[in-house]
Amino acid sequence: MEDIIPNKKLDIRGLKCPYTFVRSKLTIEAMDVGQVLEILLDYQEASNSIPKSMEDHGHKVLRVEKVSATDWIILIRKERD
Repeated sequence: MEDIIPNKKLDIRGLKCPYTFVRSKLTIEAMDVGQVLEILLDYQEASNSIPKSMEDHGHKVLRVEKVSATDWIILIRKERD
């Protein structure tokens, strides 16, 4: 798997929906087009809903990976303002 170096990291472990998406959306909105956001989370529902919502908003999901028994990492590239 290709190594992608994120421009920004967001740790939202401990948060539940809708706060997981709200924090993710606000963070990516503050980034420049082409930059990559790494999201670390521990809420299984959000590991599915965040990628879908980000794609619905026009961004590219580069990776969704379960990294431990409780945690996921999602990498998203901002595609548009």
